[in-house]
Amino acid sequence: MSTSSSKPPPMIYEAIDEETIPNYSPSDYHSTHPGQVLNDRYQTITKLGWGFGSTVWLAEDLRRCKEKPASPRYVAVKIGACRYASIAAAEHELTLSQRIAAANPSHPGAEYIRVPIDHFQVDGSQGTHVCLVYHPMRETMYDFRHRFKNQRFPPKILKLYVAILLQGLNYLHTECHLKEDNVLVNLESESVLEDFVQHHRHTPLGRHVTNDEHTTYLSESNFGPLRDFFILPEIADLDLAQPGLETVCIHPAQPHRYRAPEVILGTGWTYSADIWNMGVLIWNMMEGRDLFTDLKDEQGHYNVQAHLAQMIALLGPPPKVLLERERKFRKLAFKPEMQNPQGQSCSNAFQYFGGPFFDDDGKQPILSGNLLPADHASAPPPGEFIRKDLIPKDVALSDTVTLFQGEEKQQFLAFIGRMLQWRPEHRSKAKDLLEDPFLQLDGDTE
Repeated sequence: MSTSSSKPPPMIYEAIDEETIPNYSPSDYHSTHPGQVLNDRYQTITKLGWGFGSTVWLAEDLRRCKEKPASPRYVAVKIGACRYASIAAAEHELTLSQRIAAANPSHPGAEYIRVPIDHFQVDGSQGTHVCLVYHPMRETMYDFRHRFKNQRFPPKILKLYVAILLQGLNYLHTECHLKEDNVLVNLESESVLEDFVQHHRHTPLGRHVTNDEHTTYLSESNFGPLRDFFILPEIADLDLAQPGLETVCIHPAQPHRYRAPEVILGTGWTYSADIWNMGVLIWNMMEGRDLFTDLKDEQGHYNVQAHLAQMIALLGPPPKVLLERERKFRKLAFKPEMQNPQGQSCSNAFQYFGGPFFDDDGKQPILSGNLLPADHASAPPPGEFIRKDLIPKDVALSDTVTLFQGEEKQQFLAFIGRMLQWRPEHRSKAKDLLEDPFLQLDGDTE
């Protein structure tokens, strides 16, 4: 069965998709083209996406009718790169996904976790590529949110999505680095997918051919206008997730703007870091903006001091018990040591993030090898934030909330207050947050 038009694909004369990744090497990626049959089963139709460690292709399952009539006709195949790190991430994602899928399939949160329905390996010119097969999804939650007025969810959809994601976290018991790009929304009907397939069977993909004849195809994942807004999210991309966190972890984790304070301070983190992560993510969904902004310094690096300063402005200063814990945890070392973004080898979070951030003993503190500026000549009292000049003035958490008013706004602030706590042990668990009055939709109005 042919899956592409007889027309020649349009040529592109500049780097596209994965070719734009720093230190890109074409030999790392599997040479995939439309109409190719993978694992004697999955015939590719079009390229859906790409990333640092993989490309994703829509394919038709040629064995579907014979083996599992109820299985999907069309699937998304994630073809991993053959670098060691990419292979390890794909194998980690597969192992963890299998564990998650088998843990308790009847749990109400299980259906909101995207796990592979098949897997296989293919050989490339430079090594083996691990391939994971999934149900196709429409788009990321980020893209879905941008379909709404002011790029934010209406109250009912917001509450529904927050409840679903919490239900998923309740099932996972895994730290999974939530962000809008790894929450996907499903397709509203089979007709959307079928129309997309028919279009791409007759529309050749754009391609870039390098001087050494390597071909990269331009991804296309626009499924067109929504036909129904009732589509639900799933937590995806578990390659960075950390399973079974029964013991406390100290290594750096989470995207910068979602990073929990205990990760920055190196005081040990576990499942409760995802509750913080979820709380911060709600601002993207609710207000169309980040809760913590301008987190880069003049060199474009993550500005930890600015991040902590904004936390203090919105939540108040951290409790002394947390600062005492931070000083004690400096004795624990990463195994092995980790390199921070500046290329320095670090044995703990204090070194990795460039501490100290809070004054230890009232002496003039040193930051990253330099004394504080002259206008900071008088050292802060013990336990106080060193860069008090970075703390925004006259801001309150309630001022950042515009979607809700009156009693509903107070309900929301009480709800989010259970998530955005300095001390991880004071954050509510996902299953308890699901019972919060704010998430109850009975009698709710938009």
